[in-house]
Amino acid sequence: MVQEYVSPVRVHKYPFEMVMAAYERRFPTCPQIPVVVECVVTADSWAEDNSQRHTTRRCQLNVEAPYLLKKMIGVDYIFFIQKNHLDLQNRFLEIEATNETFSSRVSVLEKCKYFVHPENPQWTCFEQSAVLDVKNFFGLESTVEKLAMKQYGANIAKGKELIESFMKEVHDENITELAPWKKGNQEYNAYLRNVVSRGAEPKSPSITTEIRQSSLSDQYTLDSDYIKRYLGELTPMQESRLLQLRKWIADLQKGKVPSDTTLLRFLRARDFNVEKAREMLSQSLLWRKKHQVDRILSEYETPDVVTQYFPGGWHHHDKDGRPLYILRLGQMDVKGLLKSIGEDGLLKLTLHVCEEGLKLLEEATRTSERAIQSWCLLVDLDGLNMRHLWRPGVRALLRIIQIVEANYPETMGRVLIVRAPRVFPILWTIVSTFIDENTRSKFLFYGGKDYLQPGGLLDYIPKDLIPDFLGGPCKSFVHEGGLVPKSLYVAGAFTERDGDPLSEDSVYRCVSLGKGQIHEVIVVNRDPHSVLTWDFDVLRHDISFAVFRSVHELTIADDNPGSGGSEKSVLDQKNWREGEHYHRVEPALHCHDGESIQGSHVMTESGSYVLQWRCELLDSTPRAAQLVYFHETLDSQQYKGSMSSLQSGTSGFSCLSGKSVASSCPSR
Repeated sequence: MVQEYVSPVRVHKYPFEMVMAAYERRFPTCPQIPVVVECVVTADSWAEDNSQRHTTRRCQLNVEAPYLLKKMIGVDYIFFIQKNHLDLQNRFLEIEATNETFSSRVSVLEKCKYFVHPENPQWTCFEQSAVLDVKNFFGLESTVEKLAMKQYGANIAKGKELIESFMKEVHDENITELAPWKKGNQEYNAYLRNVVSRGAEPKSPSITTEIRQSSLSDQYTLDSDYIKRYLGELTPMQESRLLQLRKWIADLQKGKVPSDTTLLRFLRARDFNVEKAREMLSQSLLWRKKHQVDRILSEYETPDVVTQYFPGGWHHHDKDGRPLYILRLGQMDVKGLLKSIGEDGLLKLTLHVCEEGLKLLEEATRTSERAIQSWCLLVDLDGLNMRHLWRPGVRALLRIIQIVEANYPETMGRVLIVRAPRVFPILWTIVSTFIDENTRSKFLFYGGKDYLQPGGLLDYIPKDLIPDFLGGPCKSFVHEGGLVPKSLYVAGAFTERDGDPLSEDSVYRCVSLGKGQIHEVIVVNRDPHSVLTWDFDVLRHDISFAVFRSVHELTIADDNPGSGGSEKSVLDQKNWREGEHYHRVEPALHCHDGESIQGSHVMTESGSYVLQWRCELLDSTPRAAQLVYFHETLDSQQYKGSMSSLQSGTSGFSCLSGKSVASSCPSR
């Protein structure tokens, strides 16, 4: 396999001639690079006017490999041929190194160049690249490739450090300035030749020249200092991958190339696999163009319903300088927002927030004088209940998560979840599978009121910036949220993707009940601590709902959608008595026409659980009551996981809880 490595250009803030004087001091041996045993000059020649030098060295390297591998390949040392071309007149040094050992099986070609900085003639640039082709190496191709990558990365990391070290030696020899090569000045050129050949002491300060001062923009994109300042710490291999992706995208786009920070985010999302990152980024660029995402910041107009009822917004910065976004999810009326602005409207709102976040990251990087690559998300779950598990809303949420993950990777630095109630593990079980594993690792959870205790929010957010609704001193302008009035619903704004809830292909079932009739669903549980969840809408008249448990195994012959129900419960048909043969595990809940109810129950014991809906009173109309419902069991392993500690958490319930309060309370 052929591997190509490219490192960003290093900038040495010394004139070219001084860098050459320092460079020569790394031969014939260099203690800072112990892998190099010795370099022997096999050919060396200068032009008559001392303007150019051609040098060939045979370098002996100690194989940095496991002992067993050394024995298998039968060598302790390998040899490289290095050819240098120094041009003092045009001020550059070209270096080419190839392997002599195992050249028929492994091909290594490394090219380096020192040259004058294009914007500052008193600075020197260094660029380095290598091509590795492991053709056939006794079945150890992968191992050899990894060893070569490790060694190459180590050499790159040492390069700039060595020049600084040897430059100190040059200064210690009272060589502080060297003028460039001068045509016709044989005396000075001979002196310069001797100095860069490490063969002479300075003769007279009269032949030196003053260093002219010049400025260079801090954002010179070839400089490794730029990478550290604007992109953060990168390994040599990561820098190489960044430059490769930049070149590939430039060739593909034939136009504007995304910023280095954008390229780096996609590389990180694909573990610095350039091909996978390019594929991901290419798809994202097409998506941005198709949906005109670049125009969102300038063209997006926030709908009134979002301004009034969406409980999210930006709030200062965390302790690491990251922009902080607050989402009061427990106060968000998911159904109301979807019925008002639709799924596409909610997606556009999310994309607008993401684009704002990218802009804030750029501003934070400029003001903090270090790379700020991600933002922090604070999610308040106070008020969260099963209403938030309205299935059409969850499906819309999952679609939005997938789009954000695909197009804004590695923008989330930390997610702080506070006031997580008992119901949260169910939502997390559903949603977490759609979140990238690396992103999931950034979540920190706080149940109950422990978020202001040691180890809580104060570890990540300055005390004076804790928002007021969490007990802090900082006034928050994030809207409180609340139920969206039905008067703001827009016809056709949101259509369930699985079709009408009453259709045959829906996961929901429809039942019609006459006065006093009962509809029941039996769930036989053999997995203690699994979770029974339910979601139903009352479409007509009033209905009561309750949950019972019996240690006996029960069955119902027909649980298909249809009209009509039984006059008696399956429990009554057996002449059982409540408290003796069965127990009520969730209190009766009276549900009115038009209400949507969600709830859950942790089935701590085995047995038969009965979900029971009973038609209350009917008015004078001949039509029966109508119910649309769905139920599901989450196994104990899914439910517990890392979130089991939240079962004991406490959380207040907001107005959004409504009728869900009773069904969301811990089981008695």
